[in-house]
Parts: sequence; structure tokens; C-alpha cells
Amino acid sequence: MSCSGGVLPPKHLSIRKIRATLRERRYRMSRLITRIAPDVGWLPVSFANVYFIGRPGSKWVLIDAGLPGWAAEIFSAAEARFGAGSGPEAIVLSHGHIDHAGSALALAEMWEVPIYAHHLELPFLTGKSLYPPADPTVGGATAFLSRFLPVLRRNFGDRVRELRQQKVPGASGWQWLSTPGHSPGHICFFRSSDRVLLTGDALVSVDMDSWSGLLTAKPKLSGPPAPFTIDWESARASIRQLSNLRPNVIGCGHGLPMSDSDLAEHLEQFAQRFRVPRRGRYVRQPARTNENGIVDLPPAPFDPVPFATAAGLFCVGLALGAGYLDEKKRR
Repeated sequence: MSCSGGVLPPKHLSIRKIRATLRERRYRMSRLITRIAPDVGWLPVSFANVYFIGRPGSKWVLIDAGLPGWAAEIFSAAEARFGAGSGPEAIVLSHGHIDHAGSALALAEMWEVPIYAHHLELPFLTGKSLYPPADPTVGGATAFLSRFLPVLRRNFGDRVRELRQQKVPGASGWQWLSTPGHSPGHICFFRSSDRVLLTGDALVSVDMDSWSGLLTAKPKLSGPPAPFTIDWESARASIRQLSNLRPNVIGCGHGLPMSDSDLAEHLEQFAQRFRVPRRGRYVRQPARTNENGIVDLPPAPFDPVPFATAAGLFCVGLALGAGYLDEKKRR
């Protein structure tokens, strides 16, 4: 059959091209996944990280799910690593903040698998409650940016389930550890056989309080993202708990994985030196939550930045208006 004087290519050639394109895409995605330990893959999605636990041809689990809108990339990376049509046993969340659970529901529906989280995270994942509000007054780069982030109520419905045992569903040899502070039901993941630790946001490997740290992503052991941490004494206790594990490999929720020979010593020193911020809404009094969500919040400190910004814009407007009138008079 011809079309405009040409001959249409055989149908099987188009199918071969499509298959080749899909193979190339999977290959590209597979190169984005970095092996940080046996059967542990790391994939950065925007400024957050997700982890794949398991080997091709066997059961595997997805740890965290990145920001909203990244489901297709995570799905393609999973197919590149584990094969087409190979879904995880489950998606397990370190906590429910939007940069760690944003694509969880979309992926769970694509794979038809459950989402697991600590029971104290469930009210924030089932539409019962919002998380305690961010604290922009704690200071730092992320705190400044937190003023402009949307506050969303999310409901994963019957897809989300409570983690009941210390074992990680579908991940043999792994256990989860309760590490509250950054969020009420925050957890970390640990494999004792080779001391691999996935920390979520209990501990990160980039200085998110520093603009240069955010821009360069230079590896540096750091505490949890400050404006979203609601209980600083618990956060400090969780860091000390993690240091006692003496990990050989650390994969954080933000920043590059770390595997230095003296990593355990560095983490121990960091835990000993770690101090809570000097100011902020949750520094002296934590937010109180339970299985239903927020119970009590400390009063919000005065935040001068919005007023200073408004005053600055007002002054700029006055200056521009005065200049316009002066120019009009001269004419």
C-alpha cells in the first residue's frame, strides 16, 4: 500500500522500533540507579532520594517515593532494575512528608501494592490531619523556602497500612527502627548483617540550612531538615540511637550516600556534637500528636520576614512612583 507516492514500512518494523526505544529508556534509567550496597539501589529524584531493596528475579521493596509527579520516572527505573512487569512487595515510607510520600499513591495504584508507614504517621496519610506547620523562624535556607511551600491534605485510603512488626515487609534481613523527632512516626531501616542504614530525614548528608550546601550538595552529616522537625529533643535522641548502630553505609533522604571507612566514627562524633537550634517554634516545646493527628502546638513566634518583604516592596513602589512623578513634572 502506498501513501503520497511512498511505501508504508512493514508494521513489524514499527514494533521493533518501539521496543528498541523502550529498551533504550530502561537502559538510561538503569544507569541512574547507583548500587550503594548488595541488593540496595539509590535513585535521586529531584532533591530527595528513593531506595530499592532487593535483587532482580526476587522480591523487592521501594523505600520512600519522592515528590509528586515522579511516579513515571521511579516506575521506569524499577523496570530497568527488576524487569518489565516486576512490581515491589510494598512501598515502605520513612515518614509521610510530601517529598518522601508524594508519588506513593500513584505508584501503589500502578503496581497494586500496599503502602506501609508507622501508625503515628497514618493520620497524616489518611486525611485525618495536616502535619504540624513548618517553622520558618528556625533559620536557614530550607526554613526560608518553607514559607512558599503549599500545605496539602492527603488521603491514601485503604492503600496505606500500619507497620506492625520490626521487620520490613518483603525485605529479608532488614528491620525498621522508630526514630521520632522530624515527624511523629519517623522510622529508619537497618540491615545488621553488613550494617547498612537508610535514615530518611532523621539524618541527612547535605547541609540543608546553608544556601551553599543546597546548591553544591557537598556531602556533610547534618541533622534533620529544620523547619519540618517538630520535636528537637527526640530528634537528637534518634541521631544518638543511629550512631550506636555504627553503620558501614548510610543512605539518607537527602544528599549523597556515604560509605567512608571511618563513617561510624564520624557519625559518633557528629551525634556527640549535635545541638538543637537556638530559636524556633519547636525548640523549647514540641508539637504533640497522637493516632488522630495534632493534639497541641506551641505558639508560633513572630516571623519578621513577610513584614520586611512587604515593607521593602512598599518602599520600592514609593521610589518608583516618586521617580515617575518627577519625570512627569520635568516634561
